[in-house]
Amino acid sequence: MSGLLELPTKEMQQQLKSLMSAFVPEDRVLIAITADPDAMASAMAMKRLLWRRVAAVTIAHHNLVYRPDNLAMIRLLKIPLKNFKQVKPEQFSKVVLVDSQAHHSKEFAGLKVSVVIDHHPPGPLSSSVLFSDIRSGYGANSTIMYEYLLAAGIKPSERLATALIYGIRTDTGLFVRANLQQDVRAFLSLYPHVNAGLLRNIQSSEMRVKDLAYLQIALSQYVMKRNCVYLHLNPSPNADTLVQLADFFLKVDSVDMCVVSGVLDEKLVIIMRYLGVASHSRGNVGKLASEAFQELGPAGGHSTVARAELPLANLAKVLPNLKAETISAFIQKSISPARMKKMKRIPSKSLPGALPIIVPGPALTPPPPPVAAGGGGPVLTPDKKH
Repeated sequence: MSGLLELPTKEMQQQLKSLMSAFVPEDRVLIAITADPDAMASAMAMKRLLWRRVAAVTIAHHNLVYRPDNLAMIRLLKIPLKNFKQVKPEQFSKVVLVDSQAHHSKEFAGLKVSVVIDHHPPGPLSSSVLFSDIRSGYGANSTIMYEYLLAAGIKPSERLATALIYGIRTDTGLFVRANLQQDVRAFLSLYPHVNAGLLRNIQSSEMRVKDLAYLQIALSQYVMKRNCVYLHLNPSPNADTLVQLADFFLKVDSVDMCVVSGVLDEKLVIIMRYLGVASHSRGNVGKLASEAFQELGPAGGHSTVARAELPLANLAKVLPNLKAETISAFIQKSISPARMKKMKRIPSKSLPGALPIIVPGPALTPPPPPVAAGGGGPVLTPDKKH
C-alpha cells in the first residue's frame, strides 16, 4: 500500500496503466518544465513513477528562476534540475511535459513531445503525443500527479510529499479557488508525510532585499480603479517580480483584482489576479484576458489567475508609441470595459443592505493544520505563477 489516506479508484489505475504504456525500459526521458513550485513537484513525481521503469530521467527547465521561495525549494528539496542549455533533446527517446503544454512556450515548440500531463485549459496536441491527461478542473497539477502515485501504490518520500504540498498550496492560493475538492483530498492525504521544517523554510523565503526597490516603485506608481489595481512596472526585471507584486496587491482589503505588467524580452507581459466569484460563469479572469488581448498574442488562464504575452511588434501596430504611459493606458482601456461587463462582486450575506465584501487573499501563513486520526496532534504548508 502507498501509506496515503485514500485508496485509488479503478479510473486512476487505468490512467496509470495508459501512462506507463507510453514508455519502454530502454527509454531516456526528458521531463521539460517551466520551473515553478507546481511544475517542479510534478516533475519530481513523474521521475518517481518512472524509477526503475526506464533507463534514465532528466528534468530540465527553460526559464530563469528568481523567486526566493522557488530557489529555496530547489535547494532544500535537492531537486535535480538542469537548464535547457545543458541538455540536447535529440539524445532523449521520450519527452514529457508536466504542468505545461507545447503551445505555452516557444522553447517547447521544437520538442517531440510524447506525454502531456497538465491542468491548464487544453490546447492543440502534436501527432507525436502518445498519452495526454489534461484536467483543467484541477487547481494544481501536483494533485494529478498525486493520483498517479496513489494508483501506483507509492508512498512519497518526505521531499516529494513536501514538494507536492507546496505545489498544491501555491497553485490553489490556499484553496481560494472554487471546486477544489480533489486538491483538498490530495493535500490532506499528503500532509502526514511532509517535512514541516523544510516547508516552513521554503514558505518564509518570499522576497529578496533587492526586490524591495521594486516594491517601493510599485507603491508610488499603482493606479486603483473600481477595486482593481493597475501597475505597469518600468523597468521590469523579470516576470516573477510581476507575479510577486500582483499577489502583494491582492492582499489589500479593498482590492479584488490586480493587473501588473512589464516589458520583457521584446514582449509585454501582463499578470492578472482576481478574487471574485471564481465559480461564476461571468467571473473568469482567464476569459477576460483572452478577450482583451488574444488578437495581439497568447493570453488566457484560469478563473482567478491569468497571463498575456504580447510581442512589442504587434503592439506597435495599434499604439502610437511604446512609451510606458501609452502601454499603461492601453491595458486599462482594454480591460476596464470588459471587466465591468464580465466580473461580479461578492455580495454580503450578513445584513440586508450591507456593502459588498471581498474574499481575503492568500495568507502568508498556513491555516491551522489538520489533525491525523488517532495522532493526538497536528500533522502539520507555497507559491505561480502563470
